[in-house]
Amino acid sequence: MIDLSPLKDQMKGKAVAVLGLGRSGMPVFEACKQAGIATILWDDNAEARKAAEAQGAVLKDLSAYDYKDVACLCMSPGIPLTHPKPHPAAVKAKEAGVEILGDIELFRRAKPKNRTIAITGTNGKSTTTALIGHILKEAKVPSAVGGNIGEAIFTLPDLGPDGTYVLEMSSYQIDLCPTFTPDISILINFSPDHLDRHGGMDGYIATKEKMFRGTGTAIVGIDDEWSRGVVERLRKAARRKIVTVSTERPLMGGVFASKEGALFDGKNKIIDLNSCPALPGAHNWQNAGVAYAACREAGVPAETIAKAMQSFPGLAHRQNIVATINGVVYINDSKATNDQAASVALRTYDPIYWIAGGKPKEGGYKDCEKYLSHVRHAFLIGEAEEVMVKWLQEKAKPLTRCGTLEEAVAAAHEMAQAEKLDKAVVLLSPACASFDQFKNFEQRGDAFVALVKKLVPPAVTVKRESA
Repeated sequence: MIDLSPLKDQMKGKAVAVLGLGRSGMPVFEACKQAGIATILWDDNAEARKAAEAQGAVLKDLSAYDYKDVACLCMSPGIPLTHPKPHPAAVKAKEAGVEILGDIELFRRAKPKNRTIAITGTNGKSTTTALIGHILKEAKVPSAVGGNIGEAIFTLPDLGPDGTYVLEMSSYQIDLCPTFTPDISILINFSPDHLDRHGGMDGYIATKEKMFRGTGTAIVGIDDEWSRGVVERLRKAARRKIVTVSTERPLMGGVFASKEGALFDGKNKIIDLNSCPALPGAHNWQNAGVAYAACREAGVPAETIAKAMQSFPGLAHRQNIVATINGVVYINDSKATNDQAASVALRTYDPIYWIAGGKPKEGGYKDCEKYLSHVRHAFLIGEAEEVMVKWLQEKAKPLTRCGTLEEAVAAAHEMAQAEKLDKAVVLLSPACASFDQFKNFEQRGDAFVALVKKLVPPAVTVKRESA
């Protein structure tokens, strides 16, 4: 666990107020308790409060607290800070002049000397973060991976001064980092996402761009216009070294992946990415490019990076092959929670029995629309069902209203097995958030895997490959 004791004197006897007692909030409580820092906790969920109280927490309704004895309010990233409406506790803290921050900001203040590599972007964050962590491990660099992926920051080991923390950063987490400036900041790409939480696309971009304040290195994928705009502004600011990454145009002095999958650092070919089984397709080549650039900046030799990429096992819930049944491949891409992420999978396979839907996001399905010719039949679930029905009917695409994932898997399986098409895929790539029916995309993906496993005949071997 990260040692918070360096911050005890800065608190001047005041408490850390913790709002949200889930994945990130309770580790903050435990770290404060271990460091001898007082805490006041609250969660709008009664069961979460009951569980925290059983662990000795002091509970106060932070929406009605006076904050006189509070040093800062540490909010969980899922709680609105500004849009669509700030949580009442955030309003009270702001009125009292109390700083509002998140667990990663607290971590950085306690560990200011450790190198940090932070990754953001609309799509590819988790794969890139996991890949960087794998490369550093293979290079024997003391490191830990967390943030928006895997473990919350305060559950990670307290590394020595030479340790590197690799952190996936969502826009929600960046919003709660008023001063955190990573040593190596990575922006992979932009597409419309979480617009309700940031007041629109401009607010979303501005939030992500906060991660590039201060000095250090900026690594930016430039295959979309919004990211190219970030590079232009960074060049004008002249605070950070800039490394650009592309899969669309050769870059002198940058990192480039050709359409054939060759990764170049300037003019030097580093690796044929087709030799990396867990990194198929141009979207993963962009992830590999920014991961390569980050690890080079961290001092890892190019040869070590290339070898580690070939042994990278891939990421759960991102185009993972669950099973092959009578020639039909069943793929879990539950992490595709928006239009662009799902379009990547639709582009990759053909024909597809597509399981889609969940909690809809703004922006529609324009990227997925480009690859609807690959979709043999759609099986729709969740709150987005009617919206997607209307969209797909306008495109004359066959569909089935299923409501639940269980019904969708059963229907897709029955049709795919009956039609026996060559290279057929049953694909869970929802293009929607999971929160209408599941706790998170991981739970949704696990449910898909469990349902598919029940369909596997005893004589069929389940293939556990990463795609």
